[in-house]
Amino acid sequence: MKSDIHPQYRPVVFQDMSAGTSFITRSTISTSETVMWEDGNEYPLAKVEISSESHPFFTGQMKIVDTAGRVERFEKRYGRRKNAAPAEGEGDES
Repeated sequence: MKSDIHPQYRPVVFQDMSAGTSFITRSTISTSETVMWEDGNEYPLAKVEISSESHPFFTGQMKIVDTAGRVERFEKRYGRRKNAAPAEGEGDES
């Protein structure tokens, strides 16, 4: 392997901002913040909006997490989604 071309792979604390939980795992993410962990060591801190602790797939709750107003902006631009299905035979010319 060539030296000095690979990112540093180290323990990093990820903090879920919506659930308020934290977990430590290994990552190459670069961050300027650090945090003191339960073992007394200081680790880089990466703040995330969603993790397995708050994601609807893992929690079983369907909720829309919209921190930047993306859903409202989409609905304003394109309108609300229509659930009405076309009538049977409509559009069929067989």
